[in-house]
Parts: sequence; C-alpha cells; structure tokens
Amino acid sequence: MIIYEYPFNERIRTLLRLEDLFDKADHFIEQSGAHEHHVALLTLFEILEVAGRADLKMDLIQELERQRQTLLGFRNNPAISEEALSGALYELEQASASLLAMAGKIGQSLRDNDWLMGIKSRASIPGGVCEFDVPSYHFWQHQASDVRKEALAGWLKPFKPLDHGLSIVLRLLRNSGGVEHLVASGGAFQRTMTGIASQMVRVILPSQSSFVPEISANKYALNIRFTRPDSEHRPRQCDSGVEVPFDIVFCAL
Repeated sequence: MIIYEYPFNERIRTLLRLEDLFDKADHFIEQSGAHEHHVALLTLFEILEVAGRADLKMDLIQELERQRQTLLGFRNNPAISEEALSGALYELEQASASLLAMAGKIGQSLRDNDWLMGIKSRASIPGGVCEFDVPSYHFWQHQASDVRKEALAGWLKPFKPLDHGLSIVLRLLRNSGGVEHLVASGGAFQRTMTGIASQMVRVILPSQSSFVPEISANKYALNIRFTRPDSEHRPRQCDSGVEVPFDIVFCAL
C-alpha cells in the first residue's frame, strides 16, 4: 500500500516533517560511506531548523499529558488489558520526562559548536563544502567510518527525546480513525468537513495503482483529485469515465 498523508494544521505538518527528517538521519548514519554521512549531517542541520519552533517541546508535552489523562480513565475497565494500559502509560510518562529534561533551546549544543555552524553556513551555498572551502571537514570525512558514526550519533542524541515524543503522538493520531472504502468517479472526490474534527487525512492506494492523489482542504471541504503521471512524471487529469478505488482515514487526537 502507498499512504498519502495530508495535515490540516501547521502543528501536525511540523511533526510530519520532523518524523521524515529523523528517519532519514537514522538511515544515513547507519551507512558507512563518507557521502552518506555528509547527507546525514545536512539532514541534522534541517532538523535543527525545523525543531527551532519555541513552542514545539511544550506542545508535545501537553499532548502526551492529555493522552495520559485519557488513558487513566480506562483504569479498572474489564474490557481493557491492565498490562497493556500500564505499558502505554509508562511510555507516555517516560517520553514526557525526557522532554522536560531537555534544558534550554532545542539543539543549542549544536548551535554552540562553531565548527558545525561553519559547515552549516557553507552548506547553504551550492558546492560550498568542497575540500578547498572547509579543509577540516574534508579531513573529518576521511576519518574511519566508526569515528564519523559516533560523532553523528552524538550530535543527534540531544534531539532523541523530541523524536520519541513526536513518534508517540503521530502513532496515536494515525490509529485514531477508521478506514472507509470509497470510489472517486472521474478521479474526483469531495466531502464537506462540517462536523468532522480532523487533524489529518490519510489516503491509501494499492502499491500497484497508477493514480496519485492531489489533496486540498479547508474548514469547509476536502477535495481530492486523482491524477495519472505520464512518461515524464507530469500529472495528467483522469478521464471522466475512470473510477479510482481508495481508502480514506480521518485522524484526530
């Protein structure tokens, strides 16, 4: 299946962007090559920029606490496994405690590293980190793979509580809605948003489907237009007789 997610507010949009960046950073750090580690470092700089929102940490803490209070209401419910409930509560409490323990501005340790910030400023210039521009970085790239991995993991470590907290919130968000099986006649679908308190919509298509959903939404309506890329990947509108089966999930915390 291919899942297309569309956030309805800036808060969820930021969490999704950070999730994507953390996934990429983890992937490239685990590789061995200097080029992959260069991409990991650039991704770390992107995380630093996106995570710079002053209220992001408190947003996550408040959401985790709200979810904890909701789960506490299921105590002594015979239909709920006490073991599973205790495990979920423990995970929420640990994530909140880790976020609360983050001192100062998110990523401040990286901002205080003059060498890293010098590379960051050069990296904004196309080709700006060539060996003649930053010879010390060229030297670092020629260190043993394990040395680079250890350094990258250390630079990423201060962000880990943020990564853990947002992964919990997004998991709860994704699991909050029920799946609807629908068909878009002529490749178009519209639904009024009156009475739907949603923070994100998920559109699910089979992996072999040749259609791509283009999603737009406001507080009044959700519009999905399915297109079919041509040989040069340009989206082409579907013919009027085409019917596109898809699944949709409205998610809200």
